[in-house]
Amino acid sequence: METYAVGFARPDRWSGGSRNQQSYPWHAVEAHRPPAELDGEVELAVCGAIVQVWGTQKWQRVGVGRTGCPECARITAVGRRLSAAS
Repeated sequence: METYAVGFARPDRWSGGSRNQQSYPWHAVEAHRPPAELDGEVELAVCGAIVQVWGTQKWQRVGVGRTGCPECARITAVGRRLSAAS
């Protein structure tokens, strides 16, 4: 999967009130169609959180920020940089 939409874990949609969802409200959602088409939809994030998609956000930017879900970032490998070969 190379394309991810951005989902926001709204307090009224939290399943179980997971701390991860409260501390890191932005999550990656697999986009099987253009992210703009998912805008406003309630989806399952790659980490398992229930989120509402915000089609205007880009996961590559949000995922490296302080409010991006670390588990989603790990699964999607966002922010990883390859080092030059010596």
